[in-house]
Amino acid sequence: MFLTRSCRQLSSVSVPVALSRTFVPRRRMASDPSTEDITRLDFLVVGGGSGGLAGARRAAELGATTAVIESHKLGGTCVNVGCVPKKVMWNAAVHAEYLHDHSDYGFEVGQAHFSWETLKAKRDAYVSHLNRIYRNNLDKAKIQTIQGQARFTNDPEPTVEVNGKKYTAPHILIATGGYLQWAGLGITSDGFFELESLPKRSVVVGAGYIAVEMAGILSTLGSKTSLIIRQSGVLRNFDSLISANCTKELQNSGVDLWKCSQVTSVKKTDTGLELTIATRDLERKNDEEKISTIEQVDCLLWAIGRQPHTSGLNIGEIGIETDDRGHIIVDEFQNTSRRGIYAVGDVCGKALLTPVAIAAGRKLAHRLFEGKEDSKLDYSCIPLWSLATHQLEQLVSQKRKQLKQEEKRM
Repeated sequence: MFLTRSCRQLSSVSVPVALSRTFVPRRRMASDPSTEDITRLDFLVVGGGSGGLAGARRAAELGATTAVIESHKLGGTCVNVGCVPKKVMWNAAVHAEYLHDHSDYGFEVGQAHFSWETLKAKRDAYVSHLNRIYRNNLDKAKIQTIQGQARFTNDPEPTVEVNGKKYTAPHILIATGGYLQWAGLGITSDGFFELESLPKRSVVVGAGYIAVEMAGILSTLGSKTSLIIRQSGVLRNFDSLISANCTKELQNSGVDLWKCSQVTSVKKTDTGLELTIATRDLERKNDEEKISTIEQVDCLLWAIGRQPHTSGLNIGEIGIETDDRGHIIVDEFQNTSRRGIYAVGDVCGKALLTPVAIAAGRKLAHRLFEGKEDSKLDYSCIPLWSLATHQLEQLVSQKRKQLKQEEKRM
């Protein structure tokens, strides 16, 4: 199994913003008496994930009165349905791999029994513990936490409404992350963490890092697993050598890999889901497709991409520009097309990595509240890593072709 991350590039707009070199914080959580029912802050963050929390805490450290709006659980995707619980599951799969080799090293451990239920309970307890830590850290930093769905209003100055109350600030950060696409029947990786028992028969659809991770974990922990991919290999946005090696390693690990295939229909039966699969010729000698079925599937997991989480924010009405996929367009300083409103993290569609969102949030806070007008994150060369079953590789997000192009320009 694998744990991987990739990065994407997004065209940006340039929005010049004049900043004062001297930041004077407002009085702590004070409301402007001249404006009824509007709470005024120095920094308002919409989204309590990695990027938003990092920016909020750094801004508070620099003296800004700050609030974070979150509609779900603090920590965002990474803590709740991403990096953290996924690594717990991956680590369990690593232990399963080690058990296969114990006897070769002289250890007689007998027949091991795996309990998905025990693992899930302990994993969920750990995630809840992290949620509490995040909340305590915000309280210690005197950052107000606002629970609810945020919506930008049409007021003259940037204003957000939550549960009927309005909040405004000269600097508002959007860090709402993304959500997983879904095809109806089945689950996404979010649903994977809600499974109460280990599926006997699993099918994962997708060729990106989430699909590869989920398929590897399920297979190693004992579920008969198939991975459906549209091309001939996985991780095609990575370097070609990495893609080829990971595809081979995935097959060697026991995952049933369906290349050049796609799910054409899914129906419920008395014994589970029944999938119809269309597979084209690998060598493209003809246009005919082979039609197959996979029966008695009790876990169909779709890992076919993410979309920016901007629904309900009303960003279009206040002039915030997005690309054709809905990602918020930002310049190199995380400025959106609306003055005083910024965006970081997955909602921008650029380098979908937790450490990147954290770094971008902190850089923004230093620019806004410490007078560092050149403070920005360099997205040009971001390291990434991949954990495979028996190896640890350090990778770089720039492909060899990109590096060669850079070399020619130099």
